Amino acid sequence: MAENVGNAGPVVISEGPFRGWMTWGAGEDPFETAIGPFCFRGSGSAVTCAFEPKRTHLNGGGTIHGGALMSFADFALFAIAHEALAGAKAVTVAFHCEFLSPGGLDETIEAKGEVLRATRSLIFVRGIVTQEARALLAFSGTLKKMAG
Repeated sequence: MAENVGNAGPVVISEGPFRGWMTWGAGEDPFETAIGPFCFRGSGSAVTCAFEPKRTHLNGGGTIHGGALMSFADFALFAIAHEALAGAKAVTVAFHCEFLSPGGLDETIEAKGEVLRATRSLIFVRGIVTQEARALLAFSGTLKKMAG
């Protein structure tokens, strides 16, 4: 269950293991809602994103599917850039990643990162996805703010 904090921005999760964390409203991104929930907390360079891996996140080899990690990293781009976006809508125009090690169902998966540069229309972000301090995926991306 989540509670609105603004018109089209993040909502605060009101129950469960991520109570007090934020996510986007259910109508904001139906795909992320279906494969998540993904959530975040913090501000500035101290943003942490997280999700609880489930069996549905696994690939045929029994580890977290690369597509699930990439989708989570894309979510993290927006969470990390949340303050730089200042409420503006944006789209991912570039995304790069390197798979570093496999993830499993044993612990929460987290992402942290930083905004490298923000211009009037573009935001450049990089980060790392981890599980129990083990690096799973390094990522970087560029977000483009949408006009009006």
